[in-house]
Amino acid sequence: MSEIAATTVHEAYAFACMRCGYGWEQSYEIEHHMDIHGHEFVTYTADGERVPSPLSTPTCTNCGGHVVRIMRAGRVADVQKLLQRRHGPARSPETDGPGGGAGADAGPERHHWRLSDLFHRR
Repeated sequence: MSEIAATTVHEAYAFACMRCGYGWEQSYEIEHHMDIHGHEFVTYTADGERVPSPLSTPTCTNCGGHVVRIMRAGRVADVQKLLQRRHGPARSPETDGPGGGAGADAGPERHHWRLSDLFHRR
């Protein structure tokens, strides 16, 4: 057996791509392990799949860019709520095309907002 201990914590982060302006949030199960030699290591799981640490090299899920701002969970959701109060539901390229409308199950949400919306204090 290569490991002797594991502790799992749950954390969530909000992300904003500084290249394309896309925003998203993701929850992670973070497992802290210690091997039989006393060395610590960490694994990250998101949606049941092992993933690289979102803190080391975040990648935009929209454009693949690597200049991504990491924030506390809820920042993207707060902006979405604010924009929905002002302008209605967020629109997406998949649903804004010919004959498209903003459907509730249109897949992953595309967030059309300015990066500055994330950083203004209310």
